[in-house]
Amino acid sequence: MYDQIEKYSSKLIADRSAMPEKIAFAAQDDAVIAAGDAVLARLAASVLGRLNCLALCAAAPTLPFALFLLQRAGAGEHVIVPRDTETRTFLHDIPILRHSDLGDDPAEAIARALGNRKGIIVEDIGIIASGALTVEQAFINWSSVFHSTFIKYLEDVVEHGFKLPGEAQAFDEFRRKWLMPLTASGLKFRKGPLREKAQILDEMAHVGRYTVERGLVDSFFGNISYSNGDLIYISQTASSLDELAGCIDPVPFENSSTVGITASSELVAHRRIFETAGCRAILHGHPRFAVVMSMLCDEKEHCSITDCWKDCPKVRIVCKTPVVAGEIGAGGIAKNVPPVIAEPGRAIVYGHGVFTLGQNDFEEAFQALVDVENWCREGYFRRFDEKYGGS
Repeated sequence: MYDQIEKYSSKLIADRSAMPEKIAFAAQDDAVIAAGDAVLARLAASVLGRLNCLALCAAAPTLPFALFLLQRAGAGEHVIVPRDTETRTFLHDIPILRHSDLGDDPAEAIARALGNRKGIIVEDIGIIASGALTVEQAFINWSSVFHSTFIKYLEDVVEHGFKLPGEAQAFDEFRRKWLMPLTASGLKFRKGPLREKAQILDEMAHVGRYTVERGLVDSFFGNISYSNGDLIYISQTASSLDELAGCIDPVPFENSSTVGITASSELVAHRRIFETAGCRAILHGHPRFAVVMSMLCDEKEHCSITDCWKDCPKVRIVCKTPVVAGEIGAGGIAKNVPPVIAEPGRAIVYGHGVFTLGQNDFEEAFQALVDVENWCREGYFRRFDEKYGGS
């Protein structure tokens, strides 16, 4: 169990989402064990003892966005509701606990808030997330809350400006120091077409890890596939893209078998893209600025559609990339993405993420994913500067 705690603590540090000195995990083994920052570890163990789950992660994010969202919320608001797909599908909403909510027994108040949610924000502590069965699940849920609050804060700030002391300075620090240049430089890709199963599996594992290491996907979201004409090799549902060994399913292209039952929930969309675009490689990530930009629509004040993420019939062009609405799985994505992605080789799904194509291998798909996120990052700050002024 300690090795799992060390592994996922290291992942939080590697992706720069949590402060290294402010991370703790607690897990139920024969007895409750806890490791990490001493104060947070004691709190995590105390909370875990009151919950019907097996693991907990408590950590302070490197960015103050979650805390700012808590402070920007109205006095009567007890949850924040990001609009991205990850929140809608897996988190629903994110409870917030202020100092005044903690009372004399903070562990009990935190346990109550976590009782029917996967993650919460606690003032001056950070993000606390549970794992029903594993330490990995606690890490995944913590990362999901970090991802969702990152996106919601950026969306709120560009729409409504700063409201709190220190926000402008923190935002500038984030922009100038926390963000790193995004590039495919230094990565190695096999030239396609790829024919052999071993080559395909090895390349998919390498490229999946690249997407995580370069910050193009958070948590375990995103997927990857390759078609050799007879089979679609696709990452399994709920698999981590940086740990794909043994988690890639070969599925008959013509869907004549049930072997795809463990495959990604986006299998139907991938198959339709292969059929319409004539490509061999598909990469799907959730880069944050692309998700934010997909939800910034100048027509929403005069539009009667409320569930934009699934009902918007338009194809918008955002940062040189078509944006479409669509539900995940066998829903609207499988219908709406294939017609728009073939020519540009890229498409954004509203509030969800980016699909990119490689005609023969993953180098083209990965570069397109990097390009879209860079364009969206530039587009976001250009929009912010035009509205509020900036550097």
